[in-house]
Amino acid sequence: MFICISMKHYKNLADLHRENGFPPPENPLFSIYRCNHACSIGDREFTTDFYMIGFKKLKSGIIMYGRTRYDHDNGSMSFIKPRQVIEFKNLEFDEDGFLIFIHEDFLNGHFLHSEINKYGFFDYETNEALHLSPREEEIIWDLYNRIDAEYRNNPDEYSRDIILTHIDSILKYSQRFYKRQFINRTELSGKTVSRFNEALNIYFANGYLQTKGLPTVTFMADQLNVSSRYLSDMLKQETGKTAIELIHIHLVSEAKNMLKVADQSISEIAYTLGFENLPYFSRLFKKETGLSPNQFKKQVVN
Repeated sequence: MFICISMKHYKNLADLHRENGFPPPENPLFSIYRCNHACSIGDREFTTDFYMIGFKKLKSGIIMYGRTRYDHDNGSMSFIKPRQVIEFKNLEFDEDGFLIFIHEDFLNGHFLHSEINKYGFFDYETNEALHLSPREEEIIWDLYNRIDAEYRNNPDEYSRDIILTHIDSILKYSQRFYKRQFINRTELSGKTVSRFNEALNIYFANGYLQTKGLPTVTFMADQLNVSSRYLSDMLKQETGKTAIELIHIHLVSEAKNMLKVADQSISEIAYTLGFENLPYFSRLFKKETGLSPNQFKKQVVN
């Protein structure tokens, strides 16, 4: 049972285990904890120096990640990076789950130290937990059990590499499962690219280019009620382009139209489209079209 206290930052696993009633960690930099179906967790808000991987089926309660509500229908996995604010509210588990804690220092000298940052789901926030099929659950539980066996075995020079190899497998499978989820959930949420383009059109129509400047990925993600990392990954899955690439394509499309029909200078067009830096506009335009704005305009005139 977690005790309700004010915001807490955990620098070491021993404190986290002790204050939350877990058995002492077998390793000062790595630990696991299995929550049975009878486990319940009271209110708590905290940050840590650990990566956390969790699997749980909630009977009731709320998990807030980055101060936004995590979507926990059915079986869900969540991935939390160091120093991210986590909040638990009256959690009751419907079935067994687990928590894996990996201190940043446990990764030192291992390829996962840099590779783990490439997994975008550590930056996912609202309505973005990973939902597993029964077969996918079996795969994750098998990997957890392998980690558990190594964790509780007498440690030797191979232990850390074996554990991190299984962690790497969990992350790779999770990446695969997320791609499946992106496809399966498209029908529930509508094509992300359609909603994204609609939000961009509204941004342009409301004159925000002049008042707010160029649209950012963070702003667009807020309009679609997702995190910026999740938005880019969804768009990449649907279109092969990231959010910022699609924003650039949209801007260049507008620029091409204005260069064809508007009686404005290139600098005026750039300003109208929210560019304060004319060389940046020119570089972006040439990158997307292969021509500078001047070359494009002359081609149209000729």
